[in-house]
Amino acid sequence: MEVEVKLCLPNAGAHQRLSDALAPHHLRTDLQENLFFDGTAGDLSSRFAVLRIRFYAADSRCVISLKAKASLAGGVSRVEEDEEDIDPALGRACAAEPWRLADLAGSSRIMRRVVEEFGSEGKMGSFVCLGGFRNVRAVYGWKEGLTLELDETHYDFGTSYELECETIDPEMAKELLERFLKENGVPYSYSEASKFAVFRAGKLLP
Repeated sequence: MEVEVKLCLPNAGAHQRLSDALAPHHLRTDLQENLFFDGTAGDLSSRFAVLRIRFYAADSRCVISLKAKASLAGGVSRVEEDEEDIDPALGRACAAEPWRLADLAGSSRIMRRVVEEFGSEGKMGSFVCLGGFRNVRAVYGWKEGLTLELDETHYDFGTSYELECETIDPEMAKELLERFLKENGVPYSYSEASKFAVFRAGKLLP
């Protein structure tokens, strides 16, 4: 179970203010392209599961992941997540021709799970690509051993800004983060939807 604190920033100005405050702790910035897939019969979405392929800058890395049983309340996200690296060229081939995902069941732990858990009698029909979005993620090594991720997410319909922190103690992490944001004059609110949910809604939250 992945547990994260998720805080929404209202605009680019708040994002820049927080980026400046965190600058001494900066580790790296990842450029991500996220694409999502489902069975042609909605096999995953009908059971609240999400299949994603994520490409990193210049296709230097490709990760396939399966998420399920997600919840988000009070700025704390909980979700079952499994992920593994695959060859970026193979990921691109699946993005161009989603039916190829079924062929990965023999070599990919995640695709084997998808077929066995979400297919009919252990079999899966074809797949479709739902589209996706791009994300600029700045990663910081912060206090108390916490790693922070500051996201600038670009959808076809707008841009959102969010601060995330994976932790085993979300209440402690949330308290530290809220205090830090207030001390640095950064406005925020608790995130109310995942990036995937925003993408599927086709509009930014107010």
